[in-house]
Amino acid sequence: MTAISHKQLFLNHVAQTSPMPIGIEMVKAEGIYLYDVNNKKYIDAISGFSVANIGHSNKEVINAVKQQAEQYMHLIVYGEFIQQPQVSYAKLLADNLPETLNCIYFTNSGAEATEGAIKLAKRFSNRSKIIAFNNSYHGSTQGALSVMGSEYWRNAYRPLLPNVYHFNFNSEDAINAIDENTACVILEIVQAEAGIIQPNKNWIKQIQKKCNEKNVLLIVDEIQSGFSRTGTLFAFEQFNIIPDILLLGKALGGGMPLGAFIADKKLMNVLTNNPVLGHITTFGGHPVSCAAGKTAMEFLLKENLINSIKEKEQILKQELQHKKIKALRTCGLWAAVEFDSFETNHAVIQKCIEHGVITDWFLFADNCLRIAPPLIITKEELIMLCQIIKQSIDEALH
Repeated sequence: MTAISHKQLFLNHVAQTSPMPIGIEMVKAEGIYLYDVNNKKYIDAISGFSVANIGHSNKEVINAVKQQAEQYMHLIVYGEFIQQPQVSYAKLLADNLPETLNCIYFTNSGAEATEGAIKLAKRFSNRSKIIAFNNSYHGSTQGALSVMGSEYWRNAYRPLLPNVYHFNFNSEDAINAIDENTACVILEIVQAEAGIIQPNKNWIKQIQKKCNEKNVLLIVDEIQSGFSRTGTLFAFEQFNIIPDILLLGKALGGGMPLGAFIADKKLMNVLTNNPVLGHITTFGGHPVSCAAGKTAMEFLLKENLINSIKEKEQILKQELQHKKIKALRTCGLWAAVEFDSFETNHAVIQKCIEHGVITDWFLFADNCLRIAPPLIITKEELIMLCQIIKQSIDEALH
């Protein structure tokens, strides 16, 4: 009897989210590299969607996972038992955030962080109006989908949350729409899936000013941008604002599943009553995930990875020059390489994969190629990555 390949079992039994999965069987990951079943080496140019900011299989993180797994794994995770991994990581995060972002609610993922933050805003304000933005991405669960900025993804799942209003990023209309009925404004500090779109600094300060005037909570999504990706530990630092609620995920867990929404303790306390258990989660803040995430953040800070980000951004700008590139948008070690069409971009991506570079496109900018390698990538490796992309452009568009 012929054995069924892992690829066929994958296609048969693992739920697919697109008609054309990449379909490479990976067996190892280390540093900036992934290795397939044939021992072919690939540069992970997207860090598992900004998860592996400190690279794959960091030995300190692995040791932390092993040690915590030996002590205990799942207990009652939220709010009953005092668990050292949760407490220590919450303190580390609070120590590296403004003083009003002092209370951490750990979740399973960034999407659940979005859900929790929306609930917190509605519960605190007793209002229901939500202002969100076109081409924004906050997760794929029902509430997060309601504030996602694309009707293409929303339409098939209606009815969604009512009273959600979408505006263009950097638009005056969004500021004018903030009123006494608004519970929250939710935005990405850098729009990721739109193809690395940054806000105008004066505009976002006006957003916060209007929120303060109308007692509206400002929710800032740093699920992709957090943990030094943009050149500061958190991107909101570059815009001289402080969110009322901060969303984290992706790199937060150091490779393990973890998300969080973070606010002032006085604000977060409303989830404790009327009703009690205002937001609960079985696995959010799992001790192994918290141990991994804390160790990853400590490594990030100890190694001063942030210090090289701006220089690496300049390498991207210098090296990614090609007549077929229509535009290059960067924000730290994060870039969108814009082509004339999805077809062009897809052809280039396929060539990149052939040449050992894993990349993809953006949800709301499918003509743009994504670059977000682990922050530990060396300057020499980054130059090599850029050269492979340019070679792939030449071959795809010969």
